[in-house]
Amino acid sequence: MNTMSIKKGDTVVVLSGKDKGKQGTVLEAMPETRKVIVEKINVATRHQKPRTQGETGGIVKKEAPIYACKVMRVCPKCGKPTRPASKVGADGKRVRVCKKCGAEI
Repeated sequence: MNTMSIKKGDTVVVLSGKDKGKQGTVLEAMPETRKVIVEKINVATRHQKPRTQGETGGIVKKEAPIYACKVMRVCPKCGKPTRPASKVGADGKRVRVCKKCGAEI
């Protein structure tokens, strides 16, 4: 079972690579490949051909996937990067918890 602690909509900070230290929001999570697409992180240049009549081609910048192990979740309460712990909530469902401040994520 491929489960990741990072989900779509989470705020993350990049741990390594050319964008180290930058923060962004997860646009898409891909658990099968263990990758995420983060807003304004790992931007690649693509040369795009016009596919239909009236569409313009050209050079397009778009976010490329990055490995989930290269990013860390940022707690919305304390603002620090943290590995989310899991705990059983009041309704019996699993919830993610910040290891630094204990707040529910």
